[in-house]
Amino acid sequence: MLWLIYSLICALSLAILDALCKDLLQKENALLVSLIRWGYALPFLFLFFLFIKIPPLDRTFWLTVAILAPLEITAVILYMRGIQISPLSLSIPFFALTPVFMIGVAYVLLGEVPDRSGVAGILLVAAGAYIISLDSLEKGWLEPFRAIARERGVVLIIVVAVIYSVTSVLGKIAVLHSSPEFFGVFYIPLLTLVLLPVSAAREGQGVLRLFNNFPRFVLIGIFSALMIITHFLAVRLVDVAYMISVKRLSLIFSVILGRVFFHEEYFTQRLAGSLVMLLGVVLIIL
Repeated sequence: MLWLIYSLICALSLAILDALCKDLLQKENALLVSLIRWGYALPFLFLFFLFIKIPPLDRTFWLTVAILAPLEITAVILYMRGIQISPLSLSIPFFALTPVFMIGVAYVLLGEVPDRSGVAGILLVAAGAYIISLDSLEKGWLEPFRAIARERGVVLIIVVAVIYSVTSVLGKIAVLHSSPEFFGVFYIPLLTLVLLPVSAAREGQGVLRLFNNFPRFVLIGIFSALMIITHFLAVRLVDVAYMISVKRLSLIFSVILGRVFFHEEYFTQRLAGSLVMLLGVVLIIL
């Protein structure tokens, strides 16, 4: 059951990482926090890299990574902006839409139709999203969905979920043409190297704020690296579907952390909605 321990650590690390980034986003912009989120993980990933065998890398791997990188960078900046302007407990649960969009991609591109479990999962995710915004029900039955559409941070997270539905597929291709361990510790440094000149061009001298609060940024790096490393350690030991199902507990942890550290409202309904969405994710994945 070592995979379960790794997966739980991964889920909790992700939730803590998001909470730390949201706190930092009260003072910094999404681009800079994205760079901190990845950049400060590099020393810890490098230590892990020393124990990994470098597999042969073919043309398919490099082509896939070239497509992945701009998508991933766009996604993380939108991700940080989303949790900056909306509560964690309201925005993060909408990552449950990623497997729903993956089903849509499979249907459009491959003609694959979801089975009964997949359909039930989609309905549960939709029901959970409805419950999360239940406080607006008094204005009409459709108002919870309208409330979601009006919440800019949630809309950004939904866009990120769409992007992740594509990058998840591309990431699998990259892993198949390398190895899970190698890709995990290679990908983030690569993205950081691409994002650094973008940030420098945008921020100018302001990019030096990367070193303003070194202890705090190192803490972000620790949880970022811990999330990445435990993800791929778990994937080595168990089918990825089981690992991802446990990792999605981060949705629940984020709702709890949002309440504890940011005093976010509507805790009970958002927790209930997140639990329903999580169940839907499990049905879709498994």
